[in-house]
Amino acid sequence: MIRMKKSISLLSFLLLCLTAVRSQVPAPAPYGALPSARQLAWHATDMYVLIHFTPTTFENKEWGYGDAAPTVFHPTAFDAGQIVSAAKAGGFKGLVLVAKHHDGFALWPTATTDYNISRSGWMDGKGDVVAAFSEACRERSFRFGVYCSPWDRNSPHYGTPEYVRIYREQLRELYTRYGPLFMSWHDGANGGDGYYGGARTKRQIDRTTYYGWDSTWAITRSLQPDACLFSDVGWDVRWVGNERGEAAETSWATFTPMPVPGKAKAGPGESDYKLNPGGTRNGKYWIPAECDVPLRRGWFYHPEEDSTVKSPERLFEIYLKSVGRGGALDLGLAPDRRGRLHEADVKALAGFGEKLRKTFERDFAREAVVRASNTRGRSESHFGVARLVDGDRNTYWSTDDAVTRPELTFSWKEDRTIRFVRMREDIRLGQRVGAIEVDARVDGQWKIVAKATSIGACRILRLEAPVSTRSIRIRVTEAPVCPALSEVGIF
Repeated sequence: MIRMKKSISLLSFLLLCLTAVRSQVPAPAPYGALPSARQLAWHATDMYVLIHFTPTTFENKEWGYGDAAPTVFHPTAFDAGQIVSAAKAGGFKGLVLVAKHHDGFALWPTATTDYNISRSGWMDGKGDVVAAFSEACRERSFRFGVYCSPWDRNSPHYGTPEYVRIYREQLRELYTRYGPLFMSWHDGANGGDGYYGGARTKRQIDRTTYYGWDSTWAITRSLQPDACLFSDVGWDVRWVGNERGEAAETSWATFTPMPVPGKAKAGPGESDYKLNPGGTRNGKYWIPAECDVPLRRGWFYHPEEDSTVKSPERLFEIYLKSVGRGGALDLGLAPDRRGRLHEADVKALAGFGEKLRKTFERDFAREAVVRASNTRGRSESHFGVARLVDGDRNTYWSTDDAVTRPELTFSWKEDRTIRFVRMREDIRLGQRVGAIEVDARVDGQWKIVAKATSIGACRILRLEAPVSTRSIRIRVTEAPVCPALSEVGIF
């Protein structure tokens, strides 16, 4: 009996030692360029909206020239809360307000120019659209960001060093008055014809040097360190390269900006946009794609476009090609002359939000028995398949370093009708997976039902046709290193 107790004690000790060893299995080494903390927060946002609402709205134009009288801006029933609530009903999580567009009209009472909302007469000159949206977002737990156009078709100083000083001061005002920002948005439209204080001329600037972007964006880093910088080539987030809201089928979050042929270097307004939709495999930087598209035909409200609002079904297609390809969806919303979203826009957003909810509300993966061909260090507690279905982007299943072509199998006791498969990598460790194939067990045989290349922050595969099955298998078919998947969802 004593000998048996000693044997049991020895066995228990060995099991404890084995558990301890397994618990110390090292995590996979990071691979390639990695996201910053602010970029990780941006990825988690998935979708946000971009608001265009300036005197251009009241002129029924798409581009303001900079010569509209400030009094043109006079909404009759402005309601930032209505706009934010409608966006939230659509499943969006943040809002970027165009605080100043190319026409130069500032939607806040700035000290940098007389061409601002205090001169409009609206609310007796005491209105502040930026403050109203900032407050509406905070009240609804919505992320808030701003866009201040570097091009200013109204300023007489545009094209001179004085304007760069003014522009930087405008950014400082926006960064210090309206609370934490999740984005500081900048686009590539710079220079051309304008009012320019009455000169009515055309002014060209060197886009790569005029604004001194390194110094200008250092202000962002200092005053709003959690704000992602968006531009056409991006510091944190890049433009996807089109205004259809579509990333490429193969879309890498890593990116190496390349100059326009004949130019010495790439910079805002001067880069080879052909590379933007797909990014760069093993690129130098982590600069994921923002996929921007207006809800209507244009970015500003035009009454004749009330019938052109994109349907919930069309928005869902765009979602699959933006968020579903590892980017973010930035949807342009255009308040009307009341300062509200038109009823057609509100209806489309609500329908889109409902479609998202119904499509992804039941995750069959969480009901499945999940098996992996390999688990890193055999440590189920640290790298096991349960981490694929725990709803946490910061836990992941992984394999031993030498296993770069593993398989996952999801099984049910009864048939499930499958239409979508969603996967996420733990991008804190880089974008690792190069390709996968999805099989369904049909009539006793495995049948390929979907394929994908890049995964990244999110990849949503839609099967060509719904398949009824009791087993789904996911095979990693290309990866330079072991995978680190944080989620598999089956819908």
